[in-house]
Amino acid sequence: MTTACDPADNLPIIAARVGQAAAAGAQLIGLPETCVFMERGRTAMRARLQAEAAHQPLQDLCNLAQSLSVWLLVGSLVVADEHSDKAVNRSVLIAPDGKIAARYDKIHMFDVTLENGESHKESENYQAGAALVVSPVAPFNLGMSICYDVRFPNLYRRLAEAGADILSVPSAFTSQTGAAHWHILLRARAIETGSYVIAPAQVGEHENGRQTYGHSLIIDPWGKIIAEAQADDSFIIADIDKAAVDAARRQIPSLSHGRPYRLPQNMRLDDAEAAQWSKD
Repeated sequence: MTTACDPADNLPIIAARVGQAAAAGAQLIGLPETCVFMERGRTAMRARLQAEAAHQPLQDLCNLAQSLSVWLLVGSLVVADEHSDKAVNRSVLIAPDGKIAARYDKIHMFDVTLENGESHKESENYQAGAALVVSPVAPFNLGMSICYDVRFPNLYRRLAEAGADILSVPSAFTSQTGAAHWHILLRARAIETGSYVIAPAQVGEHENGRQTYGHSLIIDPWGKIIAEAQADDSFIIADIDKAAVDAARRQIPSLSHGRPYRLPQNMRLDDAEAAQWSKD
């Protein structure tokens, strides 16, 4: 979808498209990152912030999932952080009964300046998450992530080691980085983990001036693209099979082949990283 600034403009589009997907047989339906609103700047964004408990658009999406009896992955919502004065970029999985089954707060902040002059400083406005999330979506387990996370492969290995066999990567990729890296990064994450990857994506020119790449993808555990949207507002659908995950991991059992190793002596780690390496 091409999300606008006002949730009132976006929610009817979401409801219509989710309804179409459900009518086509979809049981797990994914929305892109920041699907409820994409505002023009920090002040406008903060004016729309709500805590999750009082988030009316989220309640509307819970009601939508319940009315259609589907799993609904809300790619991400921008919500007020309960513990700081920043926002969090939160992916929410809603069960067919309308209840929230899982939440994931985006860990990696998109702080970049591209050669075309486009600049993003997510860490100025968002509190980074700190926990990986895997949730049952029978007969699968869904490992949750958001957009820029896709550039950190160890995150996905950890999700797969924790039992994930579907990896969700809802995104709002820039047009420049999407054209260069979108397909290859997502296929690599599928191949490395023997997992399905579902990547619902923002597309087109947004009301806030952003240009996003589109090309929502569903990728199988062997790295084959089994469904792809183009640079338009649409939905894609594919059958997924738990046996394909088992077959890929049986043929290339790299998840069980990891070996411990020492880091170079001149590599410095902060205390948190050192503690994690020690624990591993």
